[in-house]
Amino acid sequence: MSTTLNEQRNETSVPIHEALAQRWSPRGYDAEYVVAAEDLKALGEAARWAPSASNLQPTRFIVAARGTETFEAILGTLMDFNSAWTPRASLLIVAVAERERDGKRLRWAEYDLGQAVAHLSIEATSRGLHVRQMGGFHVDALRAAFDLAPVLEPVSVVAVGKLAEADDLPDLIRERDAAPRTRRPLEDLTIVRDA
Repeated sequence: MSTTLNEQRNETSVPIHEALAQRWSPRGYDAEYVVAAEDLKALGEAARWAPSASNLQPTRFIVAARGTETFEAILGTLMDFNSAWTPRASLLIVAVAERERDGKRLRWAEYDLGQAVAHLSIEATSRGLHVRQMGGFHVDALRAAFDLAPVLEPVSVVAVGKLAEADDLPDLIRERDAAPRTRRPLEDLTIVRDA
């Protein structure tokens, strides 16, 4: 009998929005699932409407569906363990920050990009999808694969997909995805709290 990995509701100190409470980053994706065009467009819209310093929107994405040449090109730039589990993802998205425009440095580019990917992640969760962000990729190889201009900085690779049945996963991935989730206590995040 097949079993599904636990949806692992996060243990929060107070109730928070359901999509935030349910968000987590598995590696065990359903290798047959295809993200619907409407869902993909909604992920893009969520990213597009993220806050942006001076509304400069220095966020760019390379979006690739499993089975495409672009997906394979991204996959070829991933490091070690990331290259073992990502072929099962429905989508690979490269999150790129535009660090300069018209000769002017965009100081908040990576911050804005992070917000865009966070919004994308929450929209994905609200649609029953999962997202895992990775820093384990070869930046120069990725830059070369897509002939990125020097002002465009690849910051992360994002896997998107549907959770697989636990029995369909290799042992190592199943064990990692089933491990308990933890976070530092909320008090550890505050430098000064005067409220």
